[in-house]
Amino acid sequence: MKYVDLDALVGGMRGGMDPGPYLERLPELADGLPPGARAFATDPDHYDFGGKRCVKDLKPREARRTGDDTIEIHFGHNCWKHDEDLVIHYTGVSRFQADVLDVCDLADLGDVILDELLPHPDGLTHEIACRPGSLLVACRDLTAEWVAVDCPDAREP
Repeated sequence: MKYVDLDALVGGMRGGMDPGPYLERLPELADGLPPGARAFATDPDHYDFGGKRCVKDLKPREARRTGDDTIEIHFGHNCWKHDEDLVIHYTGVSRFQADVLDVCDLADLGDVILDELLPHPDGLTHEIACRPGSLLVACRDLTAEWVAVDCPDAREP
């Protein structure tokens, strides 16, 4: 991650997460993002840790190729926080990388900690930090779709 701090000092201890440096730069970075990525990155709920549409605590479930240069990644919800799954459709994919030891499937990446979308010559990069791994996608653009799920244990609004 270039701006999101995954080793922030919180309560006098290291190891917290802080999207603040990224959010401070986001207004200028957003101008360089393609339309779908810009809408996703600048959504007010994206980095609201208590929000139902915050990416934090989602669980990568599945990545699948949907065309020659398109990939779809499905992120599952946590009932205690979310009442929707997130599906991201990446178009014009030029790079897809999952980094974690012994990955058998995407679920081995663990929960999403935070993500960062940055302008790139191909369109954008989307880096997703998880416990204990990460995902990186370089693509032309993306579309983020929140999909309702039946989650009887979800918190009440």
